[in-house]
Amino acid sequence: MSFFITATDTDAGKTYVSRLIIESLRREGKNWCGYKPICCGDRNDALQMMMAAGESEDALDAINPIWLKTPAAPHVAGMLENKDITFDEIIAGYQKRAEGRDGVLVEGVGGWLVPITQKLMLADLAKAMELPVILVVKNQLGALNHTLLTVESMRARGVEPAGLVFNHAHDELDTAAITNKGIIEDLCGVEVLTDVIRGQEEVEAWPFEGLLEK
Repeated sequence: MSFFITATDTDAGKTYVSRLIIESLRREGKNWCGYKPICCGDRNDALQMMMAAGESEDALDAINPIWLKTPAAPHVAGMLENKDITFDEIIAGYQKRAEGRDGVLVEGVGGWLVPITQKLMLADLAKAMELPVILVVKNQLGALNHTLLTVESMRARGVEPAGLVFNHAHDELDTAAITNKGIIEDLCGVEVLTDVIRGQEEVEAWPFEGLLEK
């Protein structure tokens, strides 16, 4: 089984968390890798996934088959660069990455409702791929609103989040950051799988292995 990872917003820590998850599962002896189907701007996210799985740069185009140079939403970047993005291309790339592996962590781009094309959002891609979705929450003031809106949108599309990962945005935790976890779990009924503290270099594999057993 593989996972799809999205976030409450751009720069919420999807790649950081993805890297930690891939590394944790590989430490347990599982053959996992990353897949970043769309990069806009640079390819740093794909490079981090490549390094997390111990792959060479020869794998970069397989990890990131669609590279748009414009640092904007995929729909905007695609228009500016005259590039058509199709889900068939993305899903085919995922299937190749999954061959012979225990799992693939598929990282989205931006937040849940970032437009991929004029008619399709990242949410539509996640639904089409039919993978359990992990939601990364940037834990700071405003996270309650962003998380509840995202979870509501996911459920409206028939996607039940498999779990949350809290990425603490600041070194010092204020009242909001300390209380957000319990409040969000209570209000939306989705488990926080783990917290990631700023600068943390490892996470435990067990909460993600637990998802694989469900």
